[in-house]
Amino acid sequence: MIRNNCHKYSVSAMCDVLQIPRSTYYYEAQIRDDQDEELTTLIVEIFKENRNIYGQRKIKKKLEKLGWIVSRRRIGRIMKEQGLVSKYTVAQYKPSKTTSNESEIGNILNRKFDQDQELKVIVSDLTYVRVQQKWHYICVLVDLYNREIIGHSAGPQKSAALVQRAFASVKYNLNRLELFHTDRGSEFKNQIIDQALDTFDIERSLSEKGTPYDNAVAEATFKTIKTEFVRGTIFPSQHELDLELFDYVHWFNHIRIHGSLDYLTPTEYKLMNL
Repeated sequence: MIRNNCHKYSVSAMCDVLQIPRSTYYYEAQIRDDQDEELTTLIVEIFKENRNIYGQRKIKKKLEKLGWIVSRRRIGRIMKEQGLVSKYTVAQYKPSKTTSNESEIGNILNRKFDQDQELKVIVSDLTYVRVQQKWHYICVLVDLYNREIIGHSAGPQKSAALVQRAFASVKYNLNRLELFHTDRGSEFKNQIIDQALDTFDIERSLSEKGTPYDNAVAEATFKTIKTEFVRGTIFPSQHELDLELFDYVHWFNHIRIHGSLDYLTPTEYKLMNL
């Protein structure tokens, strides 16, 4: 009571009214300050040791196991003072509704993800990334032969133009491509893309509706990209995203070893099998 009202009344006056020695109040206040400091240290340690994920409820449970009975309100106040924000409180991606590609084209690839010829089958998908306060998108083209990212693009719109730019970034002769496989996202169904595939005589393959395993390699590649490149990162601009993505793709292809390639890089795997 005294502590909560010391901004209104003098400590001496309140101690006199409550008939409490001032020395007792200051002694107990010092104990509380020491406890607050120890509690703050514990909360920060629990938060950091658990990958910045735990919120008030889980921290409260961890403290109880250590013998501390603390209200969530108090924990929340300390977390706010220390700038601790759980990843679960950060704005999450809300996917925009897109129409499904109802094309009659079937799953020609049929989950034949192990290919023995370079550039024979290319798979693709899109994922999202934060640029300032908005969601932007990344598209990559992956060669099933050596898991190399042969083309990539990024932009503010989840559209066929993003896919087209990824094809434009491919350094290889597109006439070498035989099959292009994706899910049924509407961004992969567009007259411009169809014309490009026809021009280079590239056959089309689509996953069955609602079956992500039909595009498992692209899904796995994007899980890696989300973990290594996207997660926890907010890019200041589209230009910065483009630069960082270019650097990441180079690292992915030339430096990062892949378990599926017997721990070789995509470039090394290709050279070993020439």
